[in-house]
Amino acid sequence: MSDTAKTNLLNHDRRSMQDFFAGIGDQPFRATQVVKWIHQYGVDNFDDMTNLSKELRARLRDIAEIRLPEVELDQVATDGTRKWLLRLMDGNCIETVFIPEEDRGTLCVSSQVGCTLNCTFCATGHQGFNRSLTVDEIISQLLVANRSLGRDPKGERIITNVVFMGMGEPLLNFENVVPAMRLMLDDHAYGLSRRRVTLSTAGVVPMMDRLREACPVSLAVSLHAPNDLLRNELVPLNRKYPIRELLGACRRYCDISPRSRITFEYVMLAGINDGVEHAQELAELLMTVPSKVNLIPFNPFPQTRYRRSSNESIDRFREVLIKAGLTTITRKTRGDDIDAACGQLAGRIQDRTRRRVRIMSQIQS
Repeated sequence: MSDTAKTNLLNHDRRSMQDFFAGIGDQPFRATQVVKWIHQYGVDNFDDMTNLSKELRARLRDIAEIRLPEVELDQVATDGTRKWLLRLMDGNCIETVFIPEEDRGTLCVSSQVGCTLNCTFCATGHQGFNRSLTVDEIISQLLVANRSLGRDPKGERIITNVVFMGMGEPLLNFENVVPAMRLMLDDHAYGLSRRRVTLSTAGVVPMMDRLREACPVSLAVSLHAPNDLLRNELVPLNRKYPIRELLGACRRYCDISPRSRITFEYVMLAGINDGVEHAQELAELLMTVPSKVNLIPFNPFPQTRYRRSSNESIDRFREVLIKAGLTTITRKTRGDDIDAACGQLAGRIQDRTRRRVRIMSQIQS
């Protein structure tokens, strides 16, 4: 069998791995064994999977592989933030970022090559869109980062949290993102808790409801405006799913657990959405949703028309929300000296313009 016809086992969560082994006439329990070898132990050589028979190992060598993307660039910022540029098989490149903190290590992963949504303040949207990532391309980001970072002195993995806040809109790649998240949550793979895996969406309302049923991880919503008129400008998806519908989906999502709450992300743009009146409107808007608010200082990129709000403006905005009873923090900018900060990820994308126009027209219709 040629290499091009081999199955990349990184494309399978444990459920589909069971189907793979059933399809080759083997027992379903092999799925658990192989998932543990790949994701817990980082093994990519079938010969090293010693609890598999020699016959099965030989067969896997013939029909399967464990193929990671190539690391084209590995950068470390002055604050310890680390960014990998990963080259995919088709020549596109995506970016993945690790953010170290005292009490956690967070990996920010991408879900698409570029993004269709064209949020006006985001570098990724300005780069165009090519395609959605496959399961293996998503989970490979975690594997590559784990290999690069190693383990702490106690032997624990350094990555404790994963956020889908990199390139792309995760809910427009639902069929691949969910199996990748299941691997992250699987005790036989990475064993992360649901509260340590966060999916960020611009508000694809029907898919938020599907996610609540299929894999209810922590949810973050890129809001960025307190009313439809302004949000239509900043987040074009709002024309399809306006704020009222979005907040309805948020309330339904919170029904999964009495302790559930939504993180609302709000990028601070000078003179655009950072006034006291905006903060007051936002506070009133969120009163009916269990929530917390992350204020994100804007991170500029070439050709942008926006400016970062002053620290004084951000502080005033935050105080209004706190006085209204909303848990509010200002996110610290990390990795901006290597373009690894929020909204700066761009990668290298072969933009398929017509496909992007078609998808955007479907969203806006």
